[in-house]
Amino acid sequence: MKPSSLSWRKSPRSQSQSNCVELAALPSGGLAVRDSKLGERGPVLAFGRGGVAAFLRGAGRGEFDGPA
Repeated sequence: MKPSSLSWRKSPRSQSQSNCVELAALPSGGLAVRDSKLGERGPVLAFGRGGVAAFLRGAGRGEFDGPA
């Protein structure tokens, strides 16, 4: 998988921000994540379907929320 061959997206709400992440769907059904400031120069984290599903479940349960 070449990062340049993926279709990268970031939230329209963060278009003017520089501290964002970009996401791309992987052909295997997983997800790739990179720092939007670095783009092609930066590292890419790739997560399989199971990892993405576990993250979404945890986020939905508030497992990553900071102190109130």
